Amino acid sequence: MNRRTKTVVLCCALLLLTAGTVGPVATATDGPQQREAAALTGTAKLYRSAGDDITFSFDAHLAAKDTADPTKATGTFEFSHYLGDWGAWAKAEVDCLVTGGKVAVVSGVITDSDLPGAEGKRVGVTVHDVGRHDRLGYSWAATGRPGAGNEPPECVSSAPFEKVRKGTGDFTVVPWQPEL
Repeated sequence: MNRRTKTVVLCCALLLLTAGTVGPVATATDGPQQREAAALTGTAKLYRSAGDDITFSFDAHLAAKDTADPTKATGTFEFSHYLGDWGAWAKAEVDCLVTGGKVAVVSGVITDSDLPGAEGKRVGVTVHDVGRHDRLGYSWAATGRPGAGNEPPECVSSAPFEKVRKGTGDFTVVPWQPEL
Protein backbone atom coordinates (compact mmCIF):
# COMPACT_ATOMS: atom_id res chain seq x y z
CA MET A 1 0.00 0.00 0.00
CA ASN A 2 1.33 3.44 -0.83
CA ARG A 3 1.49 6.27 1.71
CA ARG A 4 -1.60 8.10 0.37
CA THR A 5 -3.74 4.92 0.56
CA LYS A 6 -2.52 4.21 4.11
CA THR A 7 -3.43 7.77 5.14
CA VAL A 8 -6.94 7.48 3.66
CA VAL A 9 -7.51 4.11 5.36
CA LEU A 10 -6.32 5.47 8.71
CA CYS A 11 -8.55 8.56 8.43
CA CYS A 12 -11.58 6.41 7.54
CA ALA A 13 -10.90 4.11 10.50
CA LEU A 14 -10.65 7.07 12.87
CA LEU A 15 -13.92 8.50 11.54
CA LEU A 16 -15.67 5.16 12.04
CA LEU A 17 -14.33 4.82 15.58
CA THR A 18 -15.41 8.30 16.63
CA ALA A 19 -18.75 8.44 14.78
CA GLY A 20 -20.58 6.33 17.36
CA THR A 21 -19.08 8.04 20.41
CA VAL A 22 -19.11 11.71 19.50
CA GLY A 23 -22.73 12.07 18.38
CA PRO A 24 -24.12 15.04 16.45
CA VAL A 25 -21.98 18.14 16.29
CA ALA A 26 -23.35 21.19 18.07
CA THR A 27 -22.33 24.74 17.25
CA ALA A 28 -22.05 27.65 19.67
CA THR A 29 -25.50 28.87 18.60
CA ASP A 30 -27.16 25.49 19.13
CA GLY A 31 -26.94 25.62 22.90
CA PRO A 32 -27.27 22.09 24.31
CA GLN A 33 -26.64 19.31 21.82
CA GLN A 34 -29.55 19.08 19.33
CA ARG A 35 -31.08 15.87 17.94
CA GLU A 36 -33.95 15.05 15.71
CA ALA A 37 -37.22 14.99 17.69
CA ALA A 38 -38.67 12.05 15.71
CA ALA A 39 -38.10 10.17 12.47
CA LEU A 40 -39.38 7.32 10.31
CA THR A 41 -37.15 6.04 7.52
CA GLY A 42 -36.76 2.90 5.48
CA THR A 43 -38.36 0.69 2.86
CA ALA A 44 -40.11 -2.67 2.95
CA LYS A 45 -42.40 -4.91 0.93
CA LEU A 46 -45.53 -6.36 2.48
CA TYR A 47 -46.23 -10.08 2.55
CA ARG A 48 -49.25 -11.31 0.61
CA SER A 49 -49.81 -14.99 -0.16
CA ALA A 50 -51.28 -14.11 -3.59
CA GLY A 51 -47.94 -12.58 -4.60
CA ASP A 52 -48.94 -8.89 -4.63
CA ASP A 53 -45.99 -6.51 -5.00
CA ILE A 54 -46.62 -3.90 -2.27
CA THR A 55 -43.86 -1.48 -1.27
CA PHE A 56 -43.73 1.35 1.29
CA SER A 57 -40.83 3.82 1.64
CA PHE A 58 -40.47 6.58 4.24
CA ASP A 59 -38.24 9.60 4.76
CA ALA A 60 -40.09 11.57 7.47
CA HIS A 61 -38.48 13.81 10.10
CA LEU A 62 -39.43 16.14 12.93
CA ALA A 63 -36.70 18.65 13.78
CA ALA A 64 -35.64 19.10 17.40
CA LYS A 65 -36.79 22.73 17.30
CA ASP A 66 -40.34 21.51 16.45
CA THR A 67 -40.62 18.91 19.25
CA ALA A 68 -43.85 20.48 20.54
CA ASP A 69 -45.63 20.35 17.17
CA PRO A 70 -45.65 17.04 15.21
CA THR A 71 -47.51 18.78 12.35
CA LYS A 72 -44.22 20.56 11.51
CA ALA A 73 -42.73 17.25 10.34
CA THR A 74 -41.23 17.21 6.86
CA GLY A 75 -40.37 14.65 4.24
CA THR A 76 -42.16 12.23 1.96
CA PHE A 77 -43.42 8.69 1.81
CA GLU A 78 -44.34 6.51 -1.14
CA PHE A 79 -46.35 3.37 -1.61
CA SER A 80 -47.28 1.08 -4.48
CA HIS A 81 -49.44 -1.99 -4.95
CA TYR A 82 -49.29 -4.20 -8.05
CA LEU A 83 -50.67 -7.61 -8.95
CA GLY A 84 -50.18 -8.64 -12.55
CA ASP A 85 -51.39 -5.81 -14.83
CA TRP A 86 -53.33 -4.10 -12.03
CA GLY A 87 -51.89 -1.56 -9.61
CA ALA A 88 -51.03 1.98 -8.66
CA TRP A 89 -48.47 4.10 -6.82
CA ALA A 90 -48.53 7.34 -4.87
CA LYS A 91 -46.18 9.82 -3.25
CA ALA A 92 -47.24 11.94 -0.26
CA GLU A 93 -45.76 14.98 1.45
CA VAL A 94 -45.62 14.52 5.23
CA ASP A 95 -47.94 16.74 7.29
CA CYS A 96 -47.55 14.98 10.67
CA LEU A 97 -45.25 12.50 12.38
CA VAL A 98 -45.83 11.05 15.85
CA THR A 99 -43.66 8.26 17.25
CA GLY A 100 -43.63 6.37 20.53
CA GLY A 101 -41.05 3.71 21.24
CA LYS A 102 -40.78 1.70 18.02
CA VAL A 103 -44.17 2.74 16.60
CA ALA A 104 -44.64 5.64 14.18
CA VAL A 105 -47.75 7.22 12.69
CA VAL A 106 -47.16 9.44 9.68
CA SER A 107 -49.75 11.24 7.61
CA GLY A 108 -49.42 13.21 4.43
CA VAL A 109 -51.16 14.62 1.39
CA ILE A 110 -50.70 12.77 -1.90
CA THR A 111 -48.77 14.99 -4.32
CA ASP A 112 -48.34 12.58 -7.22
CA SER A 113 -50.08 9.34 -8.18
CA ASP A 114 -51.50 7.30 -11.03
CA LEU A 115 -54.50 6.38 -8.86
CA PRO A 116 -57.54 8.39 -10.11
CA GLY A 117 -58.69 11.04 -7.63
CA ALA A 118 -55.89 10.42 -5.12
CA GLU A 119 -53.87 13.62 -5.58
CA GLY A 120 -54.61 16.18 -2.89
CA LYS A 121 -56.04 13.55 -0.49
CA ARG A 122 -54.57 12.78 2.94
CA VAL A 123 -53.53 9.27 3.96
CA GLY A 124 -51.93 7.86 7.10
CA VAL A 125 -49.56 4.96 7.70
CA THR A 126 -48.47 3.23 10.92
CA VAL A 127 -45.17 1.35 11.25
CA HIS A 128 -44.05 -0.95 14.07
CA ASP A 129 -40.27 -1.29 13.90
CA VAL A 130 -39.52 -4.71 15.40
CA GLY A 131 -36.38 -5.62 13.52
CA ARG A 132 -36.79 -8.43 11.03
CA HIS A 133 -40.54 -8.69 11.64
CA ASP A 134 -41.70 -5.09 11.06
CA ARG A 135 -45.43 -4.48 10.67
CA LEU A 136 -47.43 -1.80 8.89
CA GLY A 137 -50.98 -0.44 8.71
CA TYR A 138 -52.65 2.23 6.58
CA SER A 139 -55.66 4.49 6.88
CA TRP A 140 -57.39 3.28 3.73
CA ALA A 141 -57.97 -0.12 5.36
CA ALA A 142 -60.87 1.59 7.15
CA THR A 143 -61.59 4.66 5.02
CA GLY A 144 -61.54 3.25 1.47
CA ARG A 145 -58.79 3.58 -1.13
CA PRO A 146 -57.15 7.01 -1.45
CA GLY A 147 -59.38 9.26 -3.54
CA ALA A 148 -62.47 7.05 -3.26
CA GLY A 149 -63.13 7.04 0.47
CA ASN A 150 -62.93 9.32 3.47
CA GLU A 151 -59.73 11.09 4.47
CA PRO A 152 -58.30 10.72 7.96
CA PRO A 153 -57.27 13.81 9.91
CA GLU A 154 -53.56 14.60 10.41
CA CYS A 155 -51.59 12.07 12.49
CA VAL A 156 -54.16 9.26 12.11
CA SER A 157 -53.82 5.76 10.65
CA SER A 158 -54.72 2.16 11.56
CA ALA A 159 -53.05 -0.48 13.68
CA PRO A 160 -50.02 -2.14 12.02
CA PHE A 161 -51.85 -5.29 10.91
CA GLU A 162 -49.81 -6.15 7.78
CA LYS A 163 -46.65 -8.27 7.91
CA VAL A 164 -43.50 -7.14 6.15
CA ARG A 165 -42.05 -9.68 3.71
CA LYS A 166 -39.12 -11.54 5.25
CA GLY A 167 -35.79 -9.93 4.42
CA THR A 168 -37.22 -6.58 3.27
CA GLY A 169 -37.98 -4.62 6.43
CA ASP A 170 -35.50 -1.92 7.31
CA PHE A 171 -37.73 0.64 8.99
CA THR A 172 -36.12 2.83 11.63
CA VAL A 173 -38.22 4.77 14.14
CA VAL A 174 -36.68 7.53 16.25
CA PRO A 175 -38.95 7.88 19.32
CA TRP A 176 -40.53 11.25 19.99
CA GLN A 177 -40.05 12.65 23.47
CA PRO A 178 -42.24 15.75 23.73
CA GLU A 179 -41.81 18.05 26.66
CA LEU A 180 -44.98 17.59 28.69
